[in-house]
Amino acid sequence: MKIKKGDKVRVISGENRGKEGNVLRTFPKSDRVLVEGINIIKKHEKPTQANPDGGILEFEAPIHASNVMLVDKKGPTRVGFKTVTETVKKQEVTRKVRVSKKTGEVLD
Repeated sequence: MKIKKGDKVRVISGENRGKEGNVLRTFPKSDRVLVEGINIIKKHEKPTQANPDGGILEFEAPIHASNVMLVDKKGPTRVGFKTVTETVKKQEVTRKVRVSKKTGEVLD
């Protein structure tokens, strides 16, 4: 996935279009992300011994990763990948990093 936990994202489609929030959790198998304050749903809960009043609970539901766009310093940007070679303890290490398509900066 191009989106990771802790990233700041902007919703680009749906009823929450234009809102921004941080990614709380990712679900790679279903290609969904849980974003703070986005896609709030209500669940009605019956009274139980643990919660004698019952009531209406509000919480975030996951949205598809294609409906969000990563936000960096200059605004929303697409994400690409690039291999970078670094020298660590006198050894060259190649790793794959995320890169902002707008600015070309390494995101990881």
